Amino acid sequence: MGHDVSGLHHVGHIVHDMGQALERYRRMGFALPGPAYPVVGEPPEPVGVGNTHAYFAGNFVELVAVAGAGRVPADARLIPLRAPAERLPALKEAVRGTAANLEACLRRFEGVHILMFDSPGIDGAAARLAASGVGHGGVQAAQRPVETADGVRMEPVRWLEIDGVGPGLVPEGRVGLAENTSAHDTAGHPNGAVELVECVLCVADDELDAAEQRYQRYVGRTASRDGAVRTFTLGEGRGRITLVGASGLDGLLPGEGATALPGFAAYAVAVRDVAATGRFLREAGVPVAKTDAGEIFVPAREALGTAILFRQVG
Repeated sequence: MGHDVSGLHHVGHIVHDMGQALERYRRMGFALPGPAYPVVGEPPEPVGVGNTHAYFAGNFVELVAVAGAGRVPADARLIPLRAPAERLPALKEAVRGTAANLEACLRRFEGVHILMFDSPGIDGAAARLAASGVGHGGVQAAQRPVETADGVRMEPVRWLEIDGVGPGLVPEGRVGLAENTSAHDTAGHPNGAVELVECVLCVADDELDAAEQRYQRYVGRTASRDGAVRTFTLGEGRGRITLVGASGLDGLLPGEGATALPGFAAYAVAVRDVAATGRFLREAGVPVAKTDAGEIFVPAREALGTAILFRQVG
């Protein structure tokens, strides 16, 4: 029987200022289109959250900012919220609820607060989670705009969010599953990034075993153990989720410390040529550090709250 969690779908980096985040990410060599903001009224007023994506062939990194926080970038796309008159108040309320969740995350720290796993069979995954005692909001369906070489297309997406400390929230943020319907079109990233391959969650040392048990239920897999590190491999070449006790974080990412626990401390992207990526970052004036294993990363203080690792493909 195949697993109902097969890889990483995306991580979501929540930022105070979308304009600043776009400048930082583009300087690090990620290709991102202008963000989309839902708007209401005339003249149009941004509401809820704005977002944009660094797309790879099978997953992506999302940048998210609450509308009204920071400036709306000049290349933003304003998307009117349209619904029948009787449904518009409920839609606005849902948008405001999402923004309130993200504002709560930002009060903890600026950085990655969203982790979605890729599921090839989300209905089966929903049943498995419920049977193992994991609460969730059920499978939801919507459409989202996706940038392609031929313009924007609307892509159906199905997802569920795991409930913990609140609806759609676990202690570290928003965690759930999403079902891919198609591969993403990618224009290529100047830093050579081709895939999201890892997310690192840092927890208090005395919470490591409990966090491991939670994620074992989430992904339906058993972790490998190495001291204060627990690693769930999500499929052949499809990425992993790593849990680390706070005392072990410096061993994974020298010089890094957790801003808040639990919290996503880092994510990793695969690159075609890590030496070329290092040269690109240094020439762009982006500070780079090295792990004990020789991998390069941009420290959290330079990457808006969450460190970014660059890993050689193969």
